[in-house]
Amino acid sequence: MKSRLATALFLALALLTASASAQVSPTQIDAIFSPLKSATAPGVAVLVVRNGQPVFRRGYGVTDLRTLHPIDAQTNFRIASFSKQFTAACIMLLVRDGKLHYDDHLTDIFPEFPAYGKSITVRNLLNHTSGLPDYEDILTRQYPTTPDDQIPQIHNAGVLKLLEQETAAKFPAGSKWAYSNSGYVVLALIVEKVSGEPFGQFLHDRIFVPLKMSNTLAYEKGKNEVPHRAYGHTKLGQSEKDGWRETDQSSTSATLGDGGIYTSIDDLAQWDRALREHTLLSEAEMQPALSSVKPTGGPATSPEGPVSYGFGWHLEPYKNHKRMWHDGETMGFRTTIQRFPDDNLTIIVLANRTDINPEELALKVADLYLGTKP
Repeated sequence: MKSRLATALFLALALLTASASAQVSPTQIDAIFSPLKSATAPGVAVLVVRNGQPVFRRGYGVTDLRTLHPIDAQTNFRIASFSKQFTAACIMLLVRDGKLHYDDHLTDIFPEFPAYGKSITVRNLLNHTSGLPDYEDILTRQYPTTPDDQIPQIHNAGVLKLLEQETAAKFPAGSKWAYSNSGYVVLALIVEKVSGEPFGQFLHDRIFVPLKMSNTLAYEKGKNEVPHRAYGHTKLGQSEKDGWRETDQSSTSATLGDGGIYTSIDDLAQWDRALREHTLLSEAEMQPALSSVKPTGGPATSPEGPVSYGFGWHLEPYKNHKRMWHDGETMGFRTTIQRFPDDNLTIIVLANRTDINPEELALKVADLYLGTKP
């Protein structure tokens, strides 16, 4: 009797969930993004995956102001720090291969690195507890009055040189949490050193090809080209009538591990499927990435408040719903991935304009499905 009752309750809950999902129509989602419809302005690409199936896949606006090509599901955006989860996955694959360990130290891999790197582990780099100085801050010190788009572009190797010129970390490794682009650039260099392959090639061979992410790449000017490319833009003023300026590259746009990937919502649907079905990394292998860091000096915090972070993923819940997410922000682009694994829901928003907040828009979509008030 208890078994039949439990089965009946489960079926009722499943029907209720299906009913709630069915009530979310494409029209409701479209209403959130319809103000971005335009044949002459940059915009966004939106993907919603529910119960393993893409239920909304749409583009708004144009890829650039020269061709006015409409944004679609194949349009490739620079995803900025959204890239960090791919860098983390590369490290995790090398750990699975037995070529690397999370507790290996920075100076084990780069013996010439200064003494302050002796206590920094691969794990510290992954979860932002390394204390490495941020290379963007170092560049600002070096070019205090130079506009960002006039500072020479720096590459991964250049970041390592900057860090080797420093004499100390910002804090003892593992003691605090501080978001570090430097850490993820160094992780890309570790991938190269350990694998013997260029970082972009490793990404291609071990992640993009197996997952059939056929148009995704780590962009390196002069070495490869981005197909179906969206260019970044900044609004010239506050009014809707104000025009746009193409702002596609900055001094930090050539680094790879912290934000150099271009991809589309079509390819990211493949990435989401791999995460859901554990086709790239098993559930056990993914566990460290989804375990919140606990610094020795107290809870992880940022200027915005408490932080829960794993390997390339923020883990803060949303209105009591389990969530893994990451935003990306760079010159001309804003991006987000919001995954609710217990609710079988993923929302991805990629924008080639800087006047909108993709996370805010994605969470409006989440509210439709999760039954929470906006």
